[in-house]
Amino acid sequence: MLEPSNNNELPPIPGKRYFTIGEVSELCDVKPHVLRYWEQEFPQLKPVKRRGNRRYYQRHDVVMIRQIRGLLYEQGFTIGGARQRLEQEVSPEQAVAVDPHILQTLRAELEEILVILKR
Repeated sequence: MLEPSNNNELPPIPGKRYFTIGEVSELCDVKPHVLRYWEQEFPQLKPVKRRGNRRYYQRHDVVMIRQIRGLLYEQGFTIGGARQRLEQEVSPEQAVAVDPHILQTLRAELEEILVILKR
C-alpha cells in the first residue's frame, strides 16, 4: 500500500466505523468539494450514502483518500496517473497464489477440528 510521507503529519484515524465528509475532510486535509470530485474520478472511492444522500466514509475510504492525496499533492501525479497507479496496486488477496493441495489439507484439518468440537 502506498504511504505518502506527508500522511505522517495527518491526524490518526479514530477507531470509528463511519465518518462524515466533514470529519474526513479534517482527517485528510482535503476540502469536502474535493472529496466529492474524487468520488467521480476514482472508482475505488465509494462512500455509503444514506438519508438525504449524506456520505458516510469507512476506514478503508479514509486510507484510500490519503493515498490519493499523497499521489496528487506530494508525488505530483495527475488524476489519470493516480487512477492508473491505484489500479496497478495488487491487493493481498490477489498477490497470494494458493496451492490447491494446501487448501485440501487445511480443509481436512478444519473438518477434524469440527468433529472434535461437536463431541
